[in-house]
Amino acid sequence: MIIVGLTGNFGMGKSTVARMFKELGAHTIDLDEVVHKLLSEVEVIEEVKDVFGEDVLKDGLINKTWLAEIVFNYPHLRKALEDILHPRVFEVIEREIAELKKLGKGNVVVIEAPVIFERGYQNRFDIIITVHTTNEKAVERLKNKGVSEEETRNRLKSQFPVEMKVVRSDYTIDNNGTIENTREQIRDIYEKLCLLDIRHRNN
Repeated sequence: MIIVGLTGNFGMGKSTVARMFKELGAHTIDLDEVVHKLLSEVEVIEEVKDVFGEDVLKDGLINKTWLAEIVFNYPHLRKALEDILHPRVFEVIEREIAELKKLGKGNVVVIEAPVIFERGYQNRFDIIITVHTTNEKAVERLKNKGVSEEETRNRLKSQFPVEMKVVRSDYTIDNNGTIENTREQIRDIYEKLCLLDIRHRNN
């Protein structure tokens, strides 16, 4: 089994690429979905409330819109939230991977993880793939989805430069072009990952 960390910066197409890997047969893990479920757990709600106060709650549940705005504007609070969530996120991932191994499934597992480099999680993955575009392309695409240029640029500034991630990755996907061009790159990488998995299993 090959565990892949799929990363890249805001608006550069990680989710689209993850879906394409899934279409080819990879097992994908959506960390946004994992976090969404975790934020509904009583123990997590209590820990988040201890850090952010009662304002983080709405009808007894985490107000995710309020929380997202706060952690974006205050990096130390974003780190505090990540410190609560990330150990639990990796526990979920480990359980899912163990179940896949038990069932003999998921030879290639792709995990969409935006802060691999920011949090130093490189060693948790066998392979790291970075999806990249120019910042201008990210702004353009997100404008079409209703995200303002100011918000996109501010979010991009809060992340490590994508050029640094590209240099430190095992594979990269240039998502500046057409969907078909991106798909061709993914097919090529997926074939290599499958061969790598076969070699691992034969050793």
